[in-house]
Amino acid sequence: MTTQNEFSRCVAQYDPHALPVSAAQAIVREWAAPVAAVERVALRDALDRVLAADVMSPIDVPSHDNSAMDGYAFNHAALTNGAPAVELTIAGKAFAGHPFVGRVGAAQCVRVMTGASMPDGCDTVVPQEVVERGADPASITFSADAVGQGANCRLAGEDLARGHAALRAGRVIRASDLGLLASLGIGEVNVRRRLRVAFFSTGDELRSVGEPLDPGSVYDSNRYTLFAMLRRLNLDALDLGVIRDEPAALESALRSAAANADVVLTSGGVSVGEADFTRQLLQTFGDVAFWSLAMRPGRPLAFGRVWSGDRPGAGRPALFFGLPGNPVAVMVTFYQIVREVLLLMSGATPQPLPVIRAASRQPIAKRAGRTEFQRGIAGQDAKGDWHVTPTGSQGSGVLSSMSEANCFIALGHDEGEIAEGERVSIMLFDGLI
Repeated sequence: MTTQNEFSRCVAQYDPHALPVSAAQAIVREWAAPVAAVERVALRDALDRVLAADVMSPIDVPSHDNSAMDGYAFNHAALTNGAPAVELTIAGKAFAGHPFVGRVGAAQCVRVMTGASMPDGCDTVVPQEVVERGADPASITFSADAVGQGANCRLAGEDLARGHAALRAGRVIRASDLGLLASLGIGEVNVRRRLRVAFFSTGDELRSVGEPLDPGSVYDSNRYTLFAMLRRLNLDALDLGVIRDEPAALESALRSAAANADVVLTSGGVSVGEADFTRQLLQTFGDVAFWSLAMRPGRPLAFGRVWSGDRPGAGRPALFFGLPGNPVAVMVTFYQIVREVLLLMSGATPQPLPVIRAASRQPIAKRAGRTEFQRGIAGQDAKGDWHVTPTGSQGSGVLSSMSEANCFIALGHDEGEIAEGERVSIMLFDGLI
């Protein structure tokens, strides 16, 4: 079996001490094997699940030619006599679910409502707004150039033809998809089982909400943000609590997590001075591809694989992400490194996060050689042009900067100082967080 390190060293710019973000993303993406198990669920339980197979349409949608608006259905050939206006006799009416019975003659039309089946012999609908009713209530007149052939008629299978794919495997099912599946008469779909992600925080100073704060202790916020971010992805989140800074306790927690989850996320314990300990511990029953990124915030980030047994290859494997301890760094590394991997392992086909170019309203300090994700408040001016302002202090422990912001300001690896008015890339939180 190829090890993490063997693969990692094949990646351009591989440097486990300070890996460029793009290289780190390539490494973790390569090791994101989708879960194989498939479940069949009812339509109402399928929202935000990942389709395991293409859904083929069992019927044509629409199932019959029908009117796209209220008006009069007729045979367009009736307009070919060269007269500037045409007069048609109304042969009857058709409503959605109540079709007109019989064939329509060349000089006849049928009053139709939106969604009504097109009567036999008709291929065009003239809108009711452009016709005139004369002294004879059983006839209509309108200009011969009012409509072209086939106008305002929806053909059977126009939206979706029988036997064609309605939804593709790897799609995260949305509300509109539920409606589409219901319109096909489909009540159950095959989906991938939910990815199981175990997470815990490390640190003797951490206290859970509800516990008293001792001198020097702080409340653990990272487990709550991790839980929320995992819940947004509709994953099975296993909260293992706070683990003390003890090798035996950490080893036990990691092995237990690997035995019960596909991915293990920890926060804290991988910063300078502690990374060697984590690396050595994991090497006894796993391996580590990298442990530091050329990224701010989020430089200390360990990635590898952990096994539930006492050595690599023994027991059950799980991917491992050792996230930083600072709250903002946890969120940034999750969204920029971990999120896509979780989607891939869920069987989804993730789309690139939308990036918008916006003018910075103030200078931004930045040095080349690392990627930075600053928090910002973005908006649009009267002309629709985007602008962004950093949210004050960008410290990785200032969680309020995430709450105040509505976007990441993404500054590339090779970018330097940003002048006021210079355009930068932003990633809006809407749809992400």
